[in-house]
Amino acid sequence: MKILVINCGSSSLKYQLIDMKNEMCLAQGLVERIGMDGSVLTQKVAGREKYIVKKEMKDHQDAIKLVLDTLVDEMNGVIKSVDEISSVGHRVVHGGEAYSSSVLIDEKVMKALEDCSKLAPLHNPPNIIGINACKALMPSTPMVAVFDTAFHQTMPEHAFIYPLPYELYEKNKIRKYGFHGTSHKYVSQMAAKMLNMDIKDLKIISCHLGNGASIAAIKGGKSIDTSMGFTPLAGLAMGTRSGDIDPAIITYMMEEMDLSANEVSNIINKRSGVLGISGLSSDFRDLGAAADTNKRAKLALDVFHYRIKTCISAYAGALGGVDCIIFTAGIGENSASSREACCEGLEFLGIKIDKEKNNIHGEAADISSIDSDVKILVIPTNEELMIARDTKEIVEFNK
Repeated sequence: MKILVINCGSSSLKYQLIDMKNEMCLAQGLVERIGMDGSVLTQKVAGREKYIVKKEMKDHQDAIKLVLDTLVDEMNGVIKSVDEISSVGHRVVHGGEAYSSSVLIDEKVMKALEDCSKLAPLHNPPNIIGINACKALMPSTPMVAVFDTAFHQTMPEHAFIYPLPYELYEKNKIRKYGFHGTSHKYVSQMAAKMLNMDIKDLKIISCHLGNGASIAAIKGGKSIDTSMGFTPLAGLAMGTRSGDIDPAIITYMMEEMDLSANEVSNIINKRSGVLGISGLSSDFRDLGAAADTNKRAKLALDVFHYRIKTCISAYAGALGGVDCIIFTAGIGENSASSREACCEGLEFLGIKIDKEKNNIHGEAADISSIDSDVKILVIPTNEELMIARDTKEIVEFNK
């Protein structure tokens, strides 16, 4: 079974073709500038040079057609026919309360995705466009929606309800949803394998640390809380996103600075986080390089690490203890200094990092010290493989 995984943005598209016999990635690629000048597809296949196609793509259907043509290209492809693709797994950011797991896409599902677009206006519409484009080009191929929010639908009510008038939840579905669920699910399952333990016996804190960042408290393989909320803006300080702030700051800025809702939204989503504090960059590598001489760059990193530490501490309480902490995503997988800073001061929880073991980048490893009560793991995330696994399971179940 070969599964095509599609992740559509507003003007971009990421894809992987995975052979589920051995879970091997046959090809992966990125299409950029869809509907713009300079459209380009870049495909990588192990053991080959990058294959780059510069071609006008007016919409996502053009982009997906080019993806399919590239996969079957006689010189640069990896399959002989599109018929070899048994199913397509689509990353969908928001499934609302309608879906607590991945689902075979039909008209009812498409209607639900449309309804959730108001909850994720930047993400769901491109996801829907990608699904429709695939359906037009591959009408007889089963398609599955895999939701970022689904993994967190196991949160108890006291964790996802906001202390607002209850009718706002009943009528407007204002509640905590959580995101990065596919990543948190994947790395928690990998942690159980690395520790040779049943995931049902583990209390895990998963730290997905990238330009967008979130932490999940996972008990027995199920999410019981997570740092992102109604939108991916909540929680930790991030690359350009503020994370949690006093909500009165928003009305204060609107009234005192005469800013519109859109202007304030732009500030807290695109001009805040470590970029806002440092005034230098949203790239954590830039901040790390400047931290010794740039006070604000160091402060930005300190705020980032402090927020992570306080969240880890809180989730240890929510879980009633912690067996394992996972670091994943761009920063979590590659920054030894950030991992060390996030664990510093948490010795009272039995969290002790081994500095020598921690000196690794982008590989799975146990970096906890020999006397640490809590296992500290670095696990590269693989959301595409998790999507492919869910897609395979759903398609086989519905045969």
